[in-house]
Amino acid sequence: MLAICIECSHQRGMGHLFRALNLIQTLERRQEEYVVLVNDDAAAQRILSEHGIDPVIVSLCDTSSDWEGRLIAERGITVWLNDRLDTSAETAEHVKAAGISLYTIDDMGPGAALADGNFASLIFENIEKIPGRRVYAGCDYLILNPEIERHKRLRGKVKSILVTLGGSDTYGVTPRVIEFLKKEKEEKGALFGEGADAFPDVTILLGPGSFVLEEAARAAAGTDFTIARSVPSLIAFMERFDLAVTGGGVTAFEAAASGLPCVIVANEPHEIQIGRYLEKSSCAVFAGYYQEMHLERIREIAEAETMSRRGMEAVGTAGADRICEIMLKNRREQ
Repeated sequence: MLAICIECSHQRGMGHLFRALNLIQTLERRQEEYVVLVNDDAAAQRILSEHGIDPVIVSLCDTSSDWEGRLIAERGITVWLNDRLDTSAETAEHVKAAGISLYTIDDMGPGAALADGNFASLIFENIEKIPGRRVYAGCDYLILNPEIERHKRLRGKVKSILVTLGGSDTYGVTPRVIEFLKKEKEEKGALFGEGADAFPDVTILLGPGSFVLEEAARAAAGTDFTIARSVPSLIAFMERFDLAVTGGGVTAFEAAASGLPCVIVANEPHEIQIGRYLEKSSCAVFAGYYQEMHLERIREIAEAETMSRRGMEAVGTAGADRICEIMLKNRREQ
C-alpha cells in the first residue's frame, strides 16, 4: 500500500493535488494499491470525489500525535510519498520509525534529509543543496498527465492564446494579464508587430480554487475574450491553443511536453528557476516574478514552431513510471 500525502489550499495552490491524480493513473495501470491523505480543504475533497477517490482527511499541522504511525499500522502502508513541499522533521521521524520507506517531491524541508529519496524534478538551481539520502533530480522525474501523448501538436503561427495561471491563482495575476492583452489589442490591433495577422483569440481559464472570477470579468469587459472555468481535462483543452500564459509550475511542463509554447509568470519564488530553465530550453519565454512582470516579452513569439518542437524534445512523460519503479523496488527489497 502506497500513501500519497498532499497539502492543498488557496495559499498553497492545487498543484500537489493534480500531480497526485497523475501519479494515481500510473498506480492504477500497474494495479498498485494506494491511499490519498489530504488536509481538510473543500476544493481538494470535491476534486478527489469527482475522480472517484475517497481520501483520508488528516491534520497536517499536528506534528506531535504520530497520526502517521497509526495510519501506517491501520492501512498496512509500506511506502509513504510526501508531496507537501516542506516535510517537517517530526513527520519524517514518525514515518521512518514505522519501518517503511519515505519519499518526497521537490522538498527542501528539514524532514527531507531523512527521506529515502527526494524526487527533485522542479529544482534546477543549487541541486547540490537538495536534502535526501538519494536525490533524483531533473525532468526525468516529472509526474505529468499521461493524456499528453494523445494531445501533442506541433504549433506554427500564434492564432490563439490561453491564459491559465494555476488552480488557485493565489495572487490574482490573471486580471493583470487580461488588462495587458486588452491594452495591446486596443492600442495596436496586433500583438506581434506591424503586418501581423489579426489579434489572436484569447481564452482565460480559471482553476477550481480561483477567487478572481469577478475581477477577470471586469478586466475582460468590452473585449471578445472568452472566460472558462474548471474544464474536465486541461491537457485536452490546451490542445486548441498556439501559445499559453502560465505559472511556473507543472502546467508549464505539461504545455512544453505537448508542444504548446509558454510565457511563464512565476507565482512563487521557487518558480523563478523553472521559468529560467524552460526559457533556456528554448520552449518558453520567462516574463519574471508576478510582482514585476514583463508581459511585453510575449511579443517575441511571432512564430511558435521551433519552441513547440523543442518543448516536445525536452520534456517527456515517463516520469511517473520511473518514480513508481524506484519506490516499489525499494519496498520489495526491504
